[in-house]
Amino acid sequence: MTTRSGAHAVPRHGARLAAGTAALGVVFGDIGTSPLYVLRAVFTVHHGAVPLTDATVVGAVSALIWTVFLIVAVKYVLLVLRADNDGEGGVIALATLVRSRVAAAGTDTAGRRRLLAALGGVGVFGAALFFGDAVITPAISVLSAVEGVRVAVPWLPNSLILPLALGVLTALFAAQRRGTEKVGRVFGPVMLVWFFTLAAVGVPQILARPAILAALSPLPAVEFILGRPLAGFFAAGALVLATTGAEALYADIAHFGRRPIQETWFAVVLPALVLNYLGQGAGLLRDPARVADPFFTLVPQHFGFLLVLLATAATVIASQAVISGAFSVVRQAIRLGHLPRMRVVHTSERASGQVYIPAVTLLLYCAVVAVILIFRDSGRLSSAYGLAVCTDFLVTSTLLCLLTRFGWRWPAWASALLAICLAAVELPLAAANAAKIATGGWLPLLIAAVLVIVMDTFRRGEARVRAARLAREGTLDQLEERLALRQPARIPGTVVYPHSLVETAPFSLLATTAMSRSLHQRVIVLSVRTRPVPHVPPGERLTVQRTATPGLEHWTVDLGFADDADVVGVLDAAGCAGRVTAVTGTAASESRDGSALWVLSRAEVTVTDSPGMARWRKRLYVLLTRLAPPPQWTRTLPGKRCVTVSRRVPV
Repeated sequence: MTTRSGAHAVPRHGARLAAGTAALGVVFGDIGTSPLYVLRAVFTVHHGAVPLTDATVVGAVSALIWTVFLIVAVKYVLLVLRADNDGEGGVIALATLVRSRVAAAGTDTAGRRRLLAALGGVGVFGAALFFGDAVITPAISVLSAVEGVRVAVPWLPNSLILPLALGVLTALFAAQRRGTEKVGRVFGPVMLVWFFTLAAVGVPQILARPAILAALSPLPAVEFILGRPLAGFFAAGALVLATTGAEALYADIAHFGRRPIQETWFAVVLPALVLNYLGQGAGLLRDPARVADPFFTLVPQHFGFLLVLLATAATVIASQAVISGAFSVVRQAIRLGHLPRMRVVHTSERASGQVYIPAVTLLLYCAVVAVILIFRDSGRLSSAYGLAVCTDFLVTSTLLCLLTRFGWRWPAWASALLAICLAAVELPLAAANAAKIATGGWLPLLIAAVLVIVMDTFRRGEARVRAARLAREGTLDQLEERLALRQPARIPGTVVYPHSLVETAPFSLLATTAMSRSLHQRVIVLSVRTRPVPHVPPGERLTVQRTATPGLEHWTVDLGFADDADVVGVLDAAGCAGRVTAVTGTAASESRDGSALWVLSRAEVTVTDSPGMARWRKRLYVLLTRLAPPPQWTRTLPGKRCVTVSRRVPV
């Protein structure tokens, strides 16, 4: 079979192989670099709280392997990835999916309304926690790799560690504008080499001390945790570091799809991780002194520098997983009204989920640099890591269990059993990491708290502005009543009034009609709204309604929160299909070719002393609105035929 260009089409299995390789370069970087620091953290973070004996080594490695298997493999790869919201992942998309299923599952009651409201808050909270993870992941991953230079090149001054780490991170964030697909194609082969190396350096150690294979059974983990409760408690605070990146794995599903991620995990990632963790454990059984750096001591010192270079490349890629996941989550939050508009650049012509957001890149970069300069080494930073991840796990588990009951229609006992199993694993991890609050765990919680305040403030501010505009501008029905009373003169031509609020009449239409005491022959009020679904089918994106006033029509463009906001493109598609022209005659062609006049409304928000919202929050909302660029759908409008009418709106 050939394509239109005559080139041979890529076989289906070849396309999946390419997607899986690219997924290695974006999705699994964070989880894949956990071996750099996890086992060291188990025995060193709490200064000997976990004794270094043969039994504790085997028990810790067993607990490590089974934590990865239960949380990442079973929960995320097998279950959560099935919960994509029309191809979109991340906690916001999951919360939106659960809300829709709960709303459709029964009658509207007060309890159900409270649950729906709580689910919206849970989605925002989970997204905020994800950003705390997104700040710390690049910092700890790159620092851990660069610190390996101390083993490979002992004479290198420690003062060079921070500049090297900052230089590597700067290059990573600068590469984001290339797009996820291109970054994945470059990073994928590197990560394939990395995972092969993880397995290769672990196997000789396992062969030298095969007793470590006992860690493949969950029994040593159970004996370790129950036999030494205090040591197990402290170890649990570090074990969660092996699962970081699982939430980003789910958020990145929009970039590659479910099947490539699942197949790559079981074929490449999980076997490599297990072999490396077993190898590190075997190395500690042979020489407990390796605990200072159990990963880089897996190879002879003359190979250490090459391993450091490869590890540094892998940690750069590890940071890519949370960065690309942050892009997806931010775009969803914008479309659902939790964050102000930002410029979103689509970096793929085929996949709408592959985006680049310059503002997010800059904010993440500044935050990561600040974190590195504050903590200065990965050991101290590991104390800040884990609590936000565990809390995010609990949020996702709660949403997953609700989805199995209301969306997948599991029996109540099956959903309850799943909840009990997840809680048995994740609650102890969360409790152990709660002990880290004073030593650095406050940082991701602080980041999450700030973001929750920002998102809640923006949502409440938008609701107040919408209410104020509705009170001042009225509805389209009220506009028709005014026009019927005043009977303005009609002049030739078509005017389109784009309007983001479906509930109100555009104040630009009210203002121009009042000033000129006239109305064009054809007036189109074009409302743009976002549905709480990732994608709206093309045939359902445009709705045309005639009104009782001759020549006054209401067009509504519906977009999903993951759709490209191309209003003129929607009109083009509807016009080509004959849907618009059949209803409105030449209005579609006039709107597309630029002969129609476009009049936009702009609200200038001002702070007042009205009750219901703190003044500082009002100022924050005004600041957010002023930093936001114009709506994305305005970029496709014919600029030479556009004018803007502004009005002050109190908040």
